[in-house]
Amino acid sequence: MNFKRRAVAAAAVLAVASAGLAAVQATAEATQPEPHARPAACPDLTVSRGWYGENEARLQRLIDTYGHCGPRSEQGGARPVAVFDWDNTVIKNDVGDATMFWLLRHGKIRTPRNGDWHTTSRYLTDPAAKSLAEACPATGTTLPTHRDTACADEILSVYGEGTTTGGKAAFDGFDHRRMEPQYAWLAQLTRGWSTHQVKRFAAAARAENLAAPIGTEQRVGTGEVTGWVRYYDQQRDLIRTLKKAGFDVYVVSASPEPVAEVWSESVGVDRRHTIGIRNVTAHGRHTAHLKGCGTVEDGDDSMITYIDGKRCWINQEIYGVHGAAAEKVRPAAKRQVFAAGDSDTDISFLRDATALRLVLNRNKDEVMCRAYDNGDRRWLINPMFIEPKGEKAGPYPCATTGYIERNGDVGPVRRADGSVIPDQKDTVHAAARTP
Repeated sequence: MNFKRRAVAAAAVLAVASAGLAAVQATAEATQPEPHARPAACPDLTVSRGWYGENEARLQRLIDTYGHCGPRSEQGGARPVAVFDWDNTVIKNDVGDATMFWLLRHGKIRTPRNGDWHTTSRYLTDPAAKSLAEACPATGTTLPTHRDTACADEILSVYGEGTTTGGKAAFDGFDHRRMEPQYAWLAQLTRGWSTHQVKRFAAAARAENLAAPIGTEQRVGTGEVTGWVRYYDQQRDLIRTLKKAGFDVYVVSASPEPVAEVWSESVGVDRRHTIGIRNVTAHGRHTAHLKGCGTVEDGDDSMITYIDGKRCWINQEIYGVHGAAAEKVRPAAKRQVFAAGDSDTDISFLRDATALRLVLNRNKDEVMCRAYDNGDRRWLINPMFIEPKGEKAGPYPCATTGYIERNGDVGPVRRADGSVIPDQKDTVHAAARTP
């Protein structure tokens, strides 16, 4: 069962965005790390297994070049920034899913205000609100999803598939480059709980999923869903080494921020360096409204840490840029040096990275189109470290349907200069993994 919709493609060829990327590309060229004599004092990556081709060596060179013992450190200025997506980038599987499954299994989702499911998301369709109301009658403060399988099934279908159990679209009317309402809905369904309580729920789900053997499934409602999560040893090591070398390391996730914080602290990333979907709070409790970024005000609920929204939150929270400027591509010297992701949801902040961009191959169209096109030679592709995918059947449809625009229409993936990326063959996968 797929609990995250196919990630939408980023970078529609909007005039401003294309001009911004094209204008800074030449500046970014100067930031590519060059081979040099490696200072002995630089911290070393210690986990070599699982890295494809020259990826480990190139990451080590990045650390040697930009870290505190490298030549870039002599130029002074701010510490270099590295930004990681979380789900399926630092860990295998999805901590948002794990938390949602736990909430349903333990009956921790609050009954919507006045029984109106529209109050849980501005993008929820009428058919979805009706189906949820019928399956989940308001009988108390919380919904008994731990024993009411019909209610659990309906919530799970809306969250995981974006449709009702009857097959009708659950969400509509959103900007596909700023919002994934299914992701946002998890945060919105924590309405009525405090941040401390949400973190406690996430911690319980974390303990269960880490203890479960790889491949475990759990029953939610009448269905079987993924019941395990693992940290990637390689990413733990990379984060540790980057931090030891003097990088500021951040996690930017499309999971609720309290959930991401519970998981990220175990790789040495504290809450101040963890950015996720943030709820507006009232009287110490989460509301169903979300914090905004850039020109999006708190409670507008139209932008989360998703595609262009990740760019906005990085600019706002890491670099202190506010208003319309936070939504735009910044000059190369004011962007992250390194970024890591796995999906089209990460494409904007990956493209913004000025030195290296690591992509774990999950067969997501746009991000793989751009990574394989690799026009500036800064993209690194690696199979997933646990249960890597085999070769994609057929090429990535870069020239035709590789991305989805803001309104949901599909089209070709384009470079910053407007040219179309041709279809790309999948060459970095499980069977191609080097020892």
